[in-house]
Amino acid sequence: MAECLHLAGRVVGAGRPCLIIAEAGVNHNGDVELAHRLVDAAHRAGADVVKFQSFVTEELITPDAPKADYQVRTTGGGGTQFEMLQGLELREAVHRELMTHCEDVGILYFCTPYDRPSVDMLDRLGVCGYKIASTDTTNTPLLRYIAGKGRPAILSTGMSNLGEVEEAVRALEAGAIGDEIGIMHCTSEYPAPPNEANLLAIGTLDRSFGYPVGFSDHTEGITVAPWAVALGACMIEKHFTLSRTMEGPDHQASLEPDGLTELVRSIRSLESALGDGIKRPTSSELPNRPLMRKSLVVRRRIQKGETLTESDLTAKRPGTGLRPALYEQVIGQKASRIIESGEVLTMSSIEWSP
Repeated sequence: MAECLHLAGRVVGAGRPCLIIAEAGVNHNGDVELAHRLVDAAHRAGADVVKFQSFVTEELITPDAPKADYQVRTTGGGGTQFEMLQGLELREAVHRELMTHCEDVGILYFCTPYDRPSVDMLDRLGVCGYKIASTDTTNTPLLRYIAGKGRPAILSTGMSNLGEVEEAVRALEAGAIGDEIGIMHCTSEYPAPPNEANLLAIGTLDRSFGYPVGFSDHTEGITVAPWAVALGACMIEKHFTLSRTMEGPDHQASLEPDGLTELVRSIRSLESALGDGIKRPTSSELPNRPLMRKSLVVRRRIQKGETLTESDLTAKRPGTGLRPALYEQVIGQKASRIIESGEVLTMSSIEWSP
């Protein structure tokens, strides 16, 4: 097990900046120009990765497979899922164009393969790794095939219980992939109800497997994803589109470019607020310490050589003298000089005895 994942020189894991994956998916609607515009939009929003999907419809689904409920809601009940997906395929040449485009603008290209031909195609392109969809968490033969390519893989785990995730992780570990594995907690509904996000499962996956854990967020808006980061997610994946009014199965559950920009901003702001976990005064607090903390102060005029008693002492601002934590040590000590009423005690105020 490894606490970090390496993707094209990027280190992903606890204590590192969250890897923000803009999921273009099939929101290109089969239009190559639109796919390129999605790359540009993800880059402008500040995402680290833009991710597409690759599949051969005949390898993915049977001709008479019904649409999922969310697909019926977004595309209507007419036609089959097979027909819908056929119109969303992208050729290898297009994926190569998109990968080059990503390199040119400075965003990482990523892709989810849904079948062996797509795995091979991405391998030929020299991708930095694979993203595995929740639909294939229990598809052990495909997982082993992907692991055999020896490239890092990020596994989504929607619809799965912990035992199924363990089987999937073991299948990946058995290949040439080594320990370059990431795990994404996910709720596979579009959109997913926030009360089913179950973000505490992020910690469960971390403790169970020791690999970097992220959150593939299908809830509406940008509220839930930063919460996941606060709970330890080191990767966030979010669907986005150029317009939620477009026709297609995933547009309505996606962010538009402004929303993606705001999500990136929110996560980066949250990371800054999380800090490094070391409890110590911040640079902005340090000037306030002598002003807001308290010191031991005498209630009356004390003569030189007089013994200080409990009733002689109180604690008041500023914090420029002896700390109130020294209260018991000061009691019974003698004054080294005359101390005026209300004066802040310092080390030199006391004639310290063993």
